[in-house]
Amino acid sequence: MQLVKAGLCAFGMSGKIFHAPFLKEHPGFFISAVVERSKEESKEKYPEATIYRSVEEMLQHADVELVIINTPVQTHYEYARMALEAGKNIIVEKPFTVNVSEAEELVQLAEEKGLFLSVYQNRRFDRDFLQVQKVLNEQKIGNIKEAEIRFDRFRTTPSGKQHKESPDQVGSGSLHDLGAHLVDQAVQYFGYPEKLFADVFSMKGKEFANDYFEILLFYKNDLRVRLKTSVFSKEGHYAYTIHGDRGTFLQERTDNQENELVAGAIPVYGKEWTQPLKEADGILNFLNDYSETERILTSSEAGNYMDYYQQIYEHIVFGYALPSPGIEVIQNMKIIDASLESAKEERIVKL
Repeated sequence: MQLVKAGLCAFGMSGKIFHAPFLKEHPGFFISAVVERSKEESKEKYPEATIYRSVEEMLQHADVELVIINTPVQTHYEYARMALEAGKNIIVEKPFTVNVSEAEELVQLAEEKGLFLSVYQNRRFDRDFLQVQKVLNEQKIGNIKEAEIRFDRFRTTPSGKQHKESPDQVGSGSLHDLGAHLVDQAVQYFGYPEKLFADVFSMKGKEFANDYFEILLFYKNDLRVRLKTSVFSKEGHYAYTIHGDRGTFLQERTDNQENELVAGAIPVYGKEWTQPLKEADGILNFLNDYSETERILTSSEAGNYMDYYQQIYEHIVFGYALPSPGIEVIQNMKIIDASLESAKEERIVKL
């Protein structure tokens, strides 16, 4: 089996939870290098990886062909450019960059160098996202007229992470963080919208970056898609509400991969590794072919972030389609930039 040598640009939560376990358990990857500026935490689980004290040092000395840019978003452009200039294929954490122009420049550079650039949109592999996609493909609820995708939390106190919460840091706040997921899901389901209107601000106060947003996407076929997040949501909502001309589908956000990984779960290559659902997590209510109402409790099938790295491996080895290529995610960045413009100017922005 061809072995792909990979390097991680950081070993914080993202490296420990979303990347290293999957690279370790996938037989086609080898973690050759990890950047830890002062600690050596990776040695316990990944003793085979050489520790470097900077991204620059790793790119100069490490034997890697794939570099994962899993540092704060404000550094993505700099490190991604350095890695591409060094001749490395790259995976960049969402939301890719802090603005569209940076994203476009990186995509162009990767193309010029004959390298690939993928953005780590892991929530495309969540069980709830996949279940909504399945229901949409079945078309039981007819032509979609209205949809809402939410990602709510109850986090009313500061986390202390300046790169995520300081209003002085470009790219900080919920819009670039959770918004990168919700925007990506909307585009995956319904395509690129025609225009949008957005409300973006901080519920915790002006001394913090935005922690609330509501984006209304307008489509040419009169479809309306609402994206929303709040950190003052003690009780949950259905994460996905989809209304069509023949019915409605409601889906809870039940993917638990992140929590299980934090608790120490080890992903298994080639099979499901998450805990099964204990009860139904969706409601499908629609008119059947006889115009009779059917109301069905649905249960989503397990998601698996390993599938992302499997697709990366198949692209490298077999030339199969690249998951979430940079050129595709630029569309998401345009929506995020336009949302900030809309909120600032209090107007509808055409895309």
